[in-house]
Amino acid sequence: MVSPVGDVGSWAAGISEGTKVERPTLVFFRWSVTEEGIRIGGRGVARVEPPYRARLDLFLENGEAVAQAVLIDDDLRLPVTLPGGILPPAHLLWGTLGVFRSWPGTEILGAEDLEDGSRRLRTRLATGDQVHYSFVEGTLRWVALLDGGTEVKRVRLEHDGAAVPSRAVYRDLAAFRELIITRESVEHVASFPPDIWRP
Repeated sequence: MVSPVGDVGSWAAGISEGTKVERPTLVFFRWSVTEEGIRIGGRGVARVEPPYRARLDLFLENGEAVAQAVLIDDDLRLPVTLPGGILPPAHLLWGTLGVFRSWPGTEILGAEDLEDGSRRLRTRLATGDQVHYSFVEGTLRWVALLDGGTEVKRVRLEHDGAAVPSRAVYRDLAAFRELIITRESVEHVASFPPDIWRP
């Protein structure tokens, strides 16, 4: 049975606080993209800093840089990227790190407890698109972007108890594209040079 959640705003604020990045963190991962029968991949590194800053760099197996992104709050900057835009939009990209935040200008439409034990949160961006989130015991499990009520992009997460998800699978349903990110290791550092946030 589906049951609505009361005081959704307070609950969402608690989830935002509980999933935010606590300290400067390096995340090393493997990645692969599949699109129309073509598959490429390699290694990558994400540098993440409180409150909401992240830099993502993707490399091929030979070390060649192929994509870079800087994400500050909900502003995604892509000075160099692979053709076709393999990275998810800002809200979903934060989701690959297990992070949820209701950004300024985002309307919370409601939340429901579902029969499978998960809780779904529905939001609407200033653009009119909806973003839905699924949580289990406060942990983000998936994020979906809807256009006109139809799901067009989704990030699904796998967890192993660590703060950063062990695996994130991003699917662009319209483009038949899939990006898989598999965490290899996580390191906490004192700080990052300020110039890395200016791509």
